[in-house]
Amino acid sequence: MIEIFSAIARHRALTASAAALVAAAGMLSGCSDAGATITRLTVGSPGPDPYTLVSNTDKTGVKDRPRAGGTKVGDSPGLYGGTRQASTCDRQKLVAFLQANPDKARAWAGAQGIPASDIPRYVSRLTPVLLRTDTLVTNHGYSNGKATSGPAVLQAGMGVLINGYGVPTVKCNCGNPLTPPEKKISTRNASYDGRSWPGFEKRNVTRIRPRDSRKGTIVTFVLVDPEATMGFERPRATAGPADGPPVALPPAETEVPTGESPAPSDSGLESPGTESPGPQSPGTESPGTESPGTESPGTETPGPGISPESPGVTPQEPGTGTGGMVPPGDGPQSPISLPPSEEPAPVVS
Repeated sequence: MIEIFSAIARHRALTASAAALVAAAGMLSGCSDAGATITRLTVGSPGPDPYTLVSNTDKTGVKDRPRAGGTKVGDSPGLYGGTRQASTCDRQKLVAFLQANPDKARAWAGAQGIPASDIPRYVSRLTPVLLRTDTLVTNHGYSNGKATSGPAVLQAGMGVLINGYGVPTVKCNCGNPLTPPEKKISTRNASYDGRSWPGFEKRNVTRIRPRDSRKGTIVTFVLVDPEATMGFERPRATAGPADGPPVALPPAETEVPTGESPAPSDSGLESPGTESPGPQSPGTESPGTESPGTESPGTETPGPGISPESPGVTPQEPGTGTGGMVPPGDGPQSPISLPPSEEPAPVVS
């Protein structure tokens, strides 16, 4: 009888040990995905599985932002750039294209975590900017009637639309939805495919974290021109004509501490010396699928909707000017000027 109980005890001990090892292995594998493959997407490249094709949305030769890499907060002054009083990303044509292609519209909305019927309102609250650092995102494409997704690094100079928390949500040269990258991906240990570019370094790939949702959405973005000669303000949900006058460059552009070492690109934490605007709520990492929330009263002046009369968007004939969307055909194109509403806060996981 003693031997039987002893055998049972040994069996239970071995089972518990095996379970503990499996759990530990799972935890370790979840911390870092060193085997990930990240696709590099150069300026002007639509990349794999584009929703559509758009020309002249990106800019070459954008001066690098100091202290690239690490994690930056979406409302950091100078995090994004742009040409003052001009934009190359046409939000109105993006909405018209999706309205003319309902299957793509459903996939697009699914990636953003919104119903397809809310696309016009959602896009009307986005702001066109240029990336100033090579930026890690999840790129969502569309191929053979199905949505696709994968990690990607977008080269500095690429045009994107950002949401009210300062996070890239649309890749302008193809209309693809963008969401934050998975936390477990290590930019240093991952392998890369796609054509590289001069100056590309794994350690300088930047992750962008949303502004603290407790502060509400951003009212005005502080941008820097492509040559980094001046700063200027762009009100949220506008596309150039409402830009403020030239101002001095943000302090982070000129006041780099002596001897500062490059920030780790995959730490998931704000690196020393970066411009964190305030305390961050735990886990506010993924604003791509934004859950309903409320803004604090008085935190924002509502951005204008998109209409031909809007100062934020200059209508263009298809194929003319910069940022012209590939004509969507004879599909329905209803006006997308809608009353501003409260923007969802980032999901806190």
